[in-house]
Amino acid sequence: MMRIHYAGGSALTGTAIARAVVELAEQLAMRGTASTVDIPVLQVDGTVGSAQLLLGPASQMVAESAVTDIEEIQDDALVREIKRRVTALAPHPGLPTEPGDNIGWDPDTDIGGREPV
Repeated sequence: MMRIHYAGGSALTGTAIARAVVELAEQLAMRGTASTVDIPVLQVDGTVGSAQLLLGPASQMVAESAVTDIEEIQDDALVREIKRRVTALAPHPGLPTEPGDNIGWDPDTDIGGREPV
């Protein structure tokens, strides 16, 4: 389990979930944008509830390991979805990222690498 410290509070969640959330926060900050993510968290009474985190460029977050007697919170589908979002935000090698980086490619004549019809 990991405890995410965020905006003056904290939430206890599964290790894989917390790590994926931190990766998403990093990519969002690098892009200068924000998004929300809903994650399962351990409530004070020992039940599993939900928390919605707003992640953005100004987010300050720390995730630390936590030892508990409670079974690890797992949500493989959520982790896959968060990682999909991370991948979608990450820069893609070989694609122009700055104006002028498309030297040698003319959008008026290059149609998917084929000659215009």
